[in-house]
Parts: sequence; C-alpha cells; structure tokens
Amino acid sequence: MNIVATPLRAAMALALAATPFSSTWAEDQAVPPPAAPAAAPVMPAPAALAAPAPAPVVPPMAVPDLDPGDFVWHPERSAAGPVEIVVSIPDQLVYVYRGGTLIAASTVSTGRPGHRTPTGDFRILEKDRNHHSNKYNNAPMPFMQRLTMDGIALHAGQIPGHPASHGCVRLPLAFARNLFGVTAVGANVHILGASVTPETALRIARNELPASIQIASR
Repeated sequence: MNIVATPLRAAMALALAATPFSSTWAEDQAVPPPAAPAAAPVMPAPAALAAPAPAPVVPPMAVPDLDPGDFVWHPERSAAGPVEIVVSIPDQLVYVYRGGTLIAASTVSTGRPGHRTPTGDFRILEKDRNHHSNKYNNAPMPFMQRLTMDGIALHAGQIPGHPASHGCVRLPLAFARNLFGVTAVGANVHILGASVTPETALRIARNELPASIQIASR
C-alpha cells in the first residue's frame, strides 16, 4: 500500500532537515558572551618627592684683632673638603679655609727686605714635622710644609709683628702644629701682595673678584 505524504508530514520533514544536528547536550547550550575585560587598576599618583633640605648656612667667622703670635682655630666650622691657605703679606696674616669655609686665621712673619717672600699660587710639595734648614745653619723649622724647591716653606717660628724671615712664612708653633694636621701634599697655598678681608681673601686668591677689590681692608 502506498502511503501518500500529507502536507503536514511534508512540512515536518522540511523542518527537521533544516535543523542542525548536535552530537552532545553541552554543544546545544547557548554560548555565553565573552566577559568584559577587567578594568586596569588605577595607580595612585606618586607622592611629590621631598625637596632636599638646604645646606646649613655657616655664618662668617669673626676674626678679632690679633697680636703677634695670636691665632684663632675653629676646625668644627667645616669638617670636610679641600684645605686652601691664603697669606697676605701686607697684613702679615694667614687664613685657612676647608671646603671654602674659613676655619682659622693667624698672624705670620714673612720675608724681610732682601729675602722677599714670593707671591703667587703654590702647592705643598713636602711635609716634615722635624725639619732643619739646609741653607741657614741647620735652623729648626718645625712642622715644615715646603712650597718651592729652593727653600720657601710654611713652618713654625718667631712672630715679631713684622717681616723677619729669610723668605719663609713663619707661623706660631701651636698654629703650625694644627695646620700640619689638616693639610695634605698638593694643597693650595696662595700668597698675596694685597690686603684682604677674611670674606674676600679666598675669592681674590681664586681670581673670583676684580682686582679693584684688592684694597687695604685694615
């Protein structure tokens, strides 16, 4: 017997043919939409860097009027830095700076007439705690710091209040000992033929001020 397809059966067959076949139950389930990407964490703005504390300002060191043989010594004013020495022949004074800060001042005695102390920029070439002169009757030169190979040096000696040496720069004994302890070979020594002040001496020695500033200040 021939079965004739009815219109209803034909419609169902077409619907089944158009429906895709799923092999598993899981594949029949609806695929959820992809999750939204997580928002990037918001980093707090870095705190402003604290500005470094300004270096303390060291007030100028008061240098009193010094009698021959007197000095002032305050190494605590600057604990580190290169030592530079400035000698003023007209003033018969020496100033000592460490790290650009004045730490000491002293009376001196430079070369008498006929034995002039040379002016200019020098470096300490040699140090000898118990030196004796090779030129002047083995004269003692305690805490000698040589500036030239022909005998000009810083050393302890008599300070009569006027130029009296053979060209060296004489220093009071205790001052010479202190100075010997803070210098090194190679330290700068400036010998000036001008009167200066404690505030201007080093700047004049370094040519940081015009020559017109090199006027008598005492």
